[in-house]
Amino acid sequence: MTNVTRMKSFFILGFPGLSPQYYGPVSALLFSLYLSIAIGNVFILAFVFCEKSLQKPTYLVFCHLALNDLMFGTLTLPKIISKYWFGDSFISFHACFSQMFFVHYLGSVTSFMLLVMALDRFIAICIPLRYPVLITNNTISVLCGVAWFIPLPLMVGVVLHALTLPYCKSNIIVQCYCDHFSITSQACGEEVKMITVTSLCLAMFCLLLPLAFILFSYISIFLVILKMSNAAGRKKTLSTCTPQIFITCLFYLPRCFVYVTNTVGFSFSFDVRILLILLYSLFPAAVNPIIYCFKTQDIKQLFIKRRRKAKIGIEIKFS
Repeated sequence: MTNVTRMKSFFILGFPGLSPQYYGPVSALLFSLYLSIAIGNVFILAFVFCEKSLQKPTYLVFCHLALNDLMFGTLTLPKIISKYWFGDSFISFHACFSQMFFVHYLGSVTSFMLLVMALDRFIAICIPLRYPVLITNNTISVLCGVAWFIPLPLMVGVVLHALTLPYCKSNIIVQCYCDHFSITSQACGEEVKMITVTSLCLAMFCLLLPLAFILFSYISIFLVILKMSNAAGRKKTLSTCTPQIFITCLFYLPRCFVYVTNTVGFSFSFDVRILLILLYSLFPAAVNPIIYCFKTQDIKQLFIKRRRKAKIGIEIKFS
């Protein structure tokens, strides 16, 4: 395997230090994680679709995030589960690059969706009189469409650029799925460094540009809340932002932690680094539906109401 034309497949290594005796429990754990992602996010999509009262701008953004999380889990977890469950460690060259595209594309989409979410809360709290005019279902649908579109040409460019490299090192991917760093680290040639720097700049654009506006939005919101004289009003207003703040922190804080530790020269073992990447990539996708249900009053109240009706219906049927 001396160049890109002769590289037929990659070997997904997963956790390098994991003993074979733990393959079964790890695959079961990953499968449980995927089930929680699939069930939780499908539930959110179906619940909002069926409840007309929830078809509002805020919950439409939740639906786009749920769809994104569902796609990310579906495109990344099955391969690593099959490795530890069935010993299927190989992935074809083009399938690996396709997975790399979706990993970075969907991650970037999440970042821009969080920006839309912050914009929704910023207008609702900082300029509430303009909210019904500025933020409608159509407006949010357009903004979410833009959030899906902006990273698309950028990530296509990253993948096509990486495809031009000659791959003359190993075909072993020291990761649980194909990502840009794991693939290009197996490349050689003078263009590797340039492609790595270019992809890093694009990644920072997709992460830091939305983060800058998100920080501005929530700082502005907190300042408005602090100026409120009514304690009950402050608490109620803050509660409308709680789900968005939790979701944003789950996405950004672990990433910032990994980037900062790498910058200051603190290095992790391969297993710890892979575990951290899995946590900040997939854990939010599993936890977000729980946040939607228990930290959003409308969804929580409707869900409780539905359960009570179902319970009463069962009692009447068997009485």
